[in-house]
Amino acid sequence: MGNVDPRPPESLMPTSIHDLSTPAVVIDADALDANLRTMADLHPGAALRPHVKAHKCTALAAAQRAVGHRGFTCATPREVLGMAAAGLGDDLLLANETVDRTRLAAMAALHRDGRARITVAVDSEATVDAAARAGIAEVLVDVDIGLPRCGIAAQEAGALADRARRQGLVVRGVMGYEGHLMAMDDPDEQAHRVAEAVERLLAAHADVGGDVVSSGGTGTHHLHRTRVADPGTPHVTEVQAGSYALMDSHYAAHGHGERFAPACHVIGTVVSVGRRHAVADVGLKAMGMDHGNPTTAAGAVWFLSDEHLTFAPSTPVSVGDRIAVVPAHIDPTMAMHEVAWVVRGDEVVDRWPIDLRGW
Repeated sequence: MGNVDPRPPESLMPTSIHDLSTPAVVIDADALDANLRTMADLHPGAALRPHVKAHKCTALAAAQRAVGHRGFTCATPREVLGMAAAGLGDDLLLANETVDRTRLAAMAALHRDGRARITVAVDSEATVDAAARAGIAEVLVDVDIGLPRCGIAAQEAGALADRARRQGLVVRGVMGYEGHLMAMDDPDEQAHRVAEAVERLLAAHADVGGDVVSSGGTGTHHLHRTRVADPGTPHVTEVQAGSYALMDSHYAAHGHGERFAPACHVIGTVVSVGRRHAVADVGLKAMGMDHGNPTTAAGAVWFLSDEHLTFAPSTPVSVGDRIAVVPAHIDPTMAMHEVAWVVRGDEVVDRWPIDLRGW
């Protein structure tokens, strides 16, 4: 059996959230628009390179471009290729290392043919060599600025850049991600440690050269002054925030809900009611759980199983009732669904495929 097209015929397109099959990802159009404009005011144009891993949706990326951002951060080659195919390839950064020759060659071909500008992160001789062999034209040196993940030691970044240039690669600059500092309870400590991380990145940049110093995320966006907005200062040139667009309860709990509204939730249907609890059809396969349980105004969440969310209702519920569930981590939640429904109030106004899923 071939793949089944999940798109309903136009005559069957739902017009109300009450017509949606559940679990269903729902995006509040007005909240999303407000979030995009708020961030565009803080980091306008090239000062923000939105991270599409947070939503994996080219329609949403197009909305980000509409408020001025033409460069994008990608987490997977699939995202890079999908963004280019959607006409959003002005300046795409693959901010993860890969040595997969087939995927590197596919990205190199798009760049070579003028269909997209593609830059790939490198942090080792092996990743530099793989990029060069596959025909990649431009790279950023990924620097370890404190998160124990990818990135070369700052003091070794210059030598890696030299190796890349000897192989004919253009080194655009450096990137570093302070992901370990995204959610901290002490704002003063966070500011101090982010400043230290940026100092490490700038030291590497002094050895590497290039025009790009890329860093940051939703949790630290407010601590970065970019050179675009503040010329002549020793700061990053762009911020790689992504979750701000849709938000989640994890970031909201760390103060970012004051600036960015929750614009996305998963609608579930109550399928069973017990003496002390109720069950909705929003389980582990519909909800990213690495940041803990989701939340719902319908009551206190007890736990999730494969297809079920068990909660203690704050007011009586009946089988067939709908509840809105807010993810604790928006990124993996979006990757679990094929489509997002854009709404205003109860009205469905658009259907956006989550078309950058997979690898």
